[in-house]
Amino acid sequence: MDRFDYVIVGAGSAGCVLANRLSADGKHTVCLLEAGPPDWSPYIHVPTGFMKLMDHKTLNWRYETEPSEWTGGRAIPVPRGKTLGGSSSINGNVYTRGNREDYNTWAQFGNKGWGYADVLPYFKRAETKLNGEGTEFRGEETFRGKEGPLVVTDTDWKHKLCDAFIAGCESQGIPKTDDYNGRHQEGVSYTQRTIHKRRRMSTARAFLKPAKSRPNLTVITEAHATGLILEGKKVTGVNYAKGGRGGSARQVAANKEVILSGGVINSPQLMLLSGIGDPDHLQEMGIPLAHALPSVGMNLRDHYAPRFSAKVKNTRTFNEDAQGIGLIPQIARWVLGKPGVLSVPATQVYAFWRSDPKIANSDLQLTFAPASYQMGRQATLDNFPGMSIATWQQRPNSSGYVKLKTADPFDKPIIQPNYLEEESDRRVLLAGMKLARRVMHSEPMAPYFKEEMFPGKDIVTDDELLDSVKGRGTTTFHPAGTCRMGPAENKTTVVDDQLRVHGLDGLRVVDASIMPMMVSANLNAGVIMTAEKASDLILGKPAPEAIVLAE
Repeated sequence: MDRFDYVIVGAGSAGCVLANRLSADGKHTVCLLEAGPPDWSPYIHVPTGFMKLMDHKTLNWRYETEPSEWTGGRAIPVPRGKTLGGSSSINGNVYTRGNREDYNTWAQFGNKGWGYADVLPYFKRAETKLNGEGTEFRGEETFRGKEGPLVVTDTDWKHKLCDAFIAGCESQGIPKTDDYNGRHQEGVSYTQRTIHKRRRMSTARAFLKPAKSRPNLTVITEAHATGLILEGKKVTGVNYAKGGRGGSARQVAANKEVILSGGVINSPQLMLLSGIGDPDHLQEMGIPLAHALPSVGMNLRDHYAPRFSAKVKNTRTFNEDAQGIGLIPQIARWVLGKPGVLSVPATQVYAFWRSDPKIANSDLQLTFAPASYQMGRQATLDNFPGMSIATWQQRPNSSGYVKLKTADPFDKPIIQPNYLEEESDRRVLLAGMKLARRVMHSEPMAPYFKEEMFPGKDIVTDDELLDSVKGRGTTTFHPAGTCRMGPAENKTTVVDDQLRVHGLDGLRVVDASIMPMMVSANLNAGVIMTAEKASDLILGKPAPEAIVLAE
């Protein structure tokens, strides 16, 4: 059996960061296991290729939720990356940190060292923030990094529909913001992106590629983890199948720690397969109990969004330029290094706003694209000029779970987010839908607006709007929380504020599953920050000085 100091399960948004940081000083041996293949597909590296990855049979786990009331009995596809870089290799390339109060809430939950002042240095350490052309630093130095591996750029491609949407938001009282990842999140602006020199900036590109040649780092792809090796209450290694189902059974041992970075679905699944979790569920699956921890797989949260769509007049949209004959000149622009539809993120404009003017912070989000999609899902473009506005509640109270369907490590688990189960989520979403419609029908958008396609002009009342969500709502690809971080006495938690699994030695979890509460953002930025902080915790390094902001 091969032995390493650290074994990381999952080469995704967190795992690639950890592999780099833990191997950087050359003192520790590190093994990084990834169930998927290398990140060689051109669809990964051309940013708009994300649409080809939504259902990719090799590079995507292709999970689905269980049907529920607010999905209209539909199973919702849940794409998760299965390649080097994980979901950072198949996502929409949008970089969003969240509201500072998100992280202060983590600290108030009992997680010392996870307030905004504590995590801001790690956000900065991870990134180099550049302008749209990628040529110089752009941002406020208190908040933005200059020397990190992950290059974050402004969107340098402008579109008259996007400008009209921004003006439409302003007409509804939403101000422009220069940097929603800076001093103030609230407002509307073009998105920031993990794209540099026309190519996706995944964590595999940013963190793993510079480290892969280190002699103390071993990366094993097509290594499907099947279980953890326990000696009493200590985790000492990992069982995996090289080549996946039907492949050769292998083991790898950890001298110091095993670190789960498989993500919000795979990390709790592997723990449950190893006998770590709710005793009743494990008994039902016929799995011997190794360690009782009932909250493994619980607290699943996700952003759930309907996508307003409309036909467009007087301008071209992605629907014409990203498919068919219109794609040919865009390919030429990409090859020549010019801005175009192939080098932009999935969504071009973000707006953060409040469902009620009396609340302190934004609780809903609008996102805009000069594109529209069949059935509202970002996989297949419509065949007419179109635009779309998605909206969702940023901090959902509804929560669900990940459970085993069988004891077979190659079977997909049960995923039930319980979208919109809580009335408070429906209330915020309804406010967002009404705001989206007002913006779509605003005067600045009038020159381009032709016809509302979804939900349609006949859908008017609150009940009708909410009912329409059942047929067209979808995940925004931000599941989190299934290995919740918090004090051991809080029985809803799985790991402590050092990310160590309660009651076990030698096992940590570092990915989106540890998020105790949902952040007001896409998750990639927060996961990278978490991995940066985790690397210091694992190596016993002192935390950087907190950045305390004047109120």
